[in-house]
Amino acid sequence: MPKRRHVVITGGGRGIGAEIARRFAALGDRITVLARTREEVEKVADEVGGYGVRCDVGEPASVEAAFMAAGPVDVLINNAGVARSSPILKTDVRVWEEHLKVNLTGSFLCALKVLPGMASRGNGRIINIASVAGLKGYPYLAAYCASKHGLIGLTRALAVEYADKGVTVNAICPGYVDSPLLTHSITNIVDKTGRDEDEVRQELADRSPQHRFLEASEIAAMCVFLASEEARGVNGQAMSICGGELNV
Repeated sequence: MPKRRHVVITGGGRGIGAEIARRFAALGDRITVLARTREEVEKVADEVGGYGVRCDVGEPASVEAAFMAAGPVDVLINNAGVARSSPILKTDVRVWEEHLKVNLTGSFLCALKVLPGMASRGNGRIINIASVAGLKGYPYLAAYCASKHGLIGLTRALAVEYADKGVTVNAICPGYVDSPLLTHSITNIVDKTGRDEDEVRQELADRSPQHRFLEASEIAAMCVFLASEEARGVNGQAMSICGGELNV
């Protein structure tokens, strides 16, 4: 029987994070779900038979408390994130700082809590959910792009630093995923432009050569692979799942 791993998923209360929790739970792993909203995190934790912890990943004290409660971690999936759109000249510094705090600093703080234990045991996996916006630029998403580019840089630096300690660190870079975060983004565009919601959805879907949004299950499946023993040679990579968007 394979070892029962302890998998911690940030931003696990809904969307991609919740699907990742379900996928690892189906493999028999022990799951801890972290999220800012207690109701969401407890609902997913109950569903997968895991443990739910309220945590704001951008706050060091909150992260400290959450990982003290969680205990040793075999697989960390940094999925918590925010995305706000606006022209750069209308991007408030507070919005800029929020993106860096949650999307980048949050992953850094969580990694700090698991790396010593992983290194001492000679095994561990950190998977950062980045974005295609970490590999290319998008208009009206400067703060989001900057934070996700930074997350990929952090991924590559940690991967090299811990490569000889049995730890791998990789990033997954999805295109648009059909999720609550996407719904929020579409609503934001509609509110600011007055455009038809269906028109906006189709325009975003058409950025992919497959003319569709990704499913959360596709991201979860890549997480499972990167956490596996077979993927021990995959390290410091930014794996794009975007239907070929980067090729056009």
